[in-house]
Amino acid sequence: MSRVGKQPIQLPEKVSIKVGDDRSVLVEGPKGKLNWTLPVGVDVKADGKVVSVTRDSEDRRVRAMHGTSQRLISNMVVGVSDGYKKNLEIHGVGFRAAVKGNHIDLSLGHSHPVLHPIPAGVKVTVTDNTKIAVEGLDKQIVGQVAADIRGYYPPEPYKAKGVRYVGEYIRRKACLLYTSDAADEEDNV
Repeated sequence: MSRVGKQPIQLPEKVSIKVGDDRSVLVEGPKGKLNWTLPVGVDVKADGKVVSVTRDSEDRRVRAMHGTSQRLISNMVVGVSDGYKKNLEIHGVGFRAAVKGNHIDLSLGHSHPVLHPIPAGVKVTVTDNTKIAVEGLDKQIVGQVAADIRGYYPPEPYKAKGVRYVGEYIRRKACLLYTSDAADEEDNV
């Protein structure tokens, strides 16, 4: 049996889960609601404050979806109770960001400003023009928005300019400088 799939999910206070006849799972909590449809062969049973995920067969696809379903439901529970947050920071002279309506305006050294749409259910805040916080209920959407923003100008290894996650380590490369001693050696050869 799947090690991840057989782990029980503990429901925090004020969080409820409902499984419909059409295999839909609805998780409600203080921050909002999330729903998802179970794949065929996977079942969910809720006993009070403990949720367990089981599978019907030993088919390869069903075994794979067993652990995935457990983890997705667990992420939904955390999302409606605490929410998810990704922090980004911008490094570079003249690089900045601002929220304009339902878009984030990124000035990243390109010839044009980059306007990235903010999806529904996601809150983006910018502080100090260089610190971006992406918050929401759905872990996948929050992570994807943060990755899209980082993807416009990933940190480069020479000066470490660009958009990076807070705490991300950038492995720097040494810049080779052309010196006059090297030029003299080439002339003597």
